[in-house]
Amino acid sequence: MKNVKELKVKNKRVLVRADFNVPLDKKGKVLDSYRLKATLPTIEYLKKNKAKIILISHLGKPSAREKEYSLKKIVPDLEKLLGERIKFLPDCLGKKIEKEIGLIKPGQIVLLENLRFHKGETGNDLEFAKELAKLGDIYVNDAFSACHRAHASIVRLPSLLPSAAGMLLQKEIRILSKIKKNPKRPLVIIIGGKKEAKIESLSKLLGLSDYLLLNGFFGEMILIAKEILVGRPSPEKEVSEAIKKINLTDSKLHLPKDVLLSLDKDWTYKRIAALGTVRKEEKVYDIGLETIEIFSAIIKKAGTIFWSGPLGFFEEERFSQGTKEIGEKIVRNYKAFKVAGGGETILAIQKFGWLDKFDYISTGGSALLEFISGEKMPGIEALENNNKKI
Repeated sequence: MKNVKELKVKNKRVLVRADFNVPLDKKGKVLDSYRLKATLPTIEYLKKNKAKIILISHLGKPSAREKEYSLKKIVPDLEKLLGERIKFLPDCLGKKIEKEIGLIKPGQIVLLENLRFHKGETGNDLEFAKELAKLGDIYVNDAFSACHRAHASIVRLPSLLPSAAGMLLQKEIRILSKIKKNPKRPLVIIIGGKKEAKIESLSKLLGLSDYLLLNGFFGEMILIAKEILVGRPSPEKEVSEAIKKINLTDSKLHLPKDVLLSLDKDWTYKRIAALGTVRKEEKVYDIGLETIEIFSAIIKKAGTIFWSGPLGFFEEERFSQGTKEIGEKIVRNYKAFKVAGGGETILAIQKFGWLDKFDYISTGGSALLEFISGEKMPGIEALENNNKKI
C-alpha cells in the first residue's frame, strides 16, 4: 500500500476521504473534534506541498438531504483547527461543483457536502464513484474509522485514481497491528458500549485475548442467550447463530456478575442486583461493585490493554461509577501498553481527563473492533489492490 508521501501532489487535485462523522449537539455544534484533529497531519502535509485539497466525508445516516446532517456545520471547527478559511461547496458532484473545483489554487482547501446525500455512496455505485473521480487527480484515504464500509468513496475511488493511505490511516494500521500480531501479555480486551459491531468479531477477540471483559451490547446479547438476563427480546437470528459459535464457558470470557439497574422513566429508582434477579421492566445502566472489583483485578496484571466502549451510561453522573473506576484502573497500570477507541470511549476519556494517559487513542469504532479481530477491511484492501501509477 502506498502512502501519501510517495505521490507527487504538487498542483494536483487531491481527493482526501476523511471521516468527519463527529457528534453534534441539538444546535448543530461539534461536541467532540477528535476526528477532525486526527486528519490535520495529512491536510497540512498536502498544503505544504502545494496540493489542491478536496475533503470528502459523510456525516450521520441521512435518508435525504437533511440539513441537520450538512457538513457545513463542521466548517467553523475545521477552520479554527487549521488556522485558515476553507471553502465549503453545497454538493459533492455535478457540473457546478466541477467548475468550482477547477478554480482551486495550490494549497487551498475545499470541503464538499455530505457524500451520503447521494444513495450511490452507501450503495457502492460505480457511476457515483466515477462522478467523484472527475474532481480529483489523486485519491487519499485517511478515514480508518470508515474502512470497514464497502461504500463508493472507500472502495470504488481507489480503482479509478492513483491512490494512497493518509498519515492517520498509516498510523492506525501500524499501532493497532501491534495488538493484533504481537501484544505484550497478558492482553486484556474490554468491550462495552451500545453500538452494534459485528458479533462475529467476538469469537476472534476471545481467541486473541488472555482476558475478554464484556458489557454493553455484546455482553447483553450473551447474557440473554444464556438465559441469565430475562424479559428481553431474543437476539436476531444472525446474532444468535454467531453466539452459538462462541465458547461461552471459556475461562477467558468475563461477564458482569452484578449490575446497576434503573427504569427508563424514573432514574430516582436504582438498585444493584445479581444478573439472575433482574426484572423485565428494569434496565442495566452500569456494572455493579462486585464486577468492578473483578475487572479491576484483571486489569492490574495486564501487559496490554485494549478498551472500546464505556461500561455504563457514564454521561449521567449517577451511572458513571463503572466507567470511571475501570478507566482509572486502566490508566494506573503504568507498565501496560494502553489503546482505546470509539466515539463514546473518547468522550469518556475526555470527560475524566485521561486523554494523555493512553499510548494511543484510535478514531475507529466498529472498524477498530473488526481490524483487531482480523476481519477484512474493504477500504484497506482497495488501497492494497490498486497498482496505478501517476
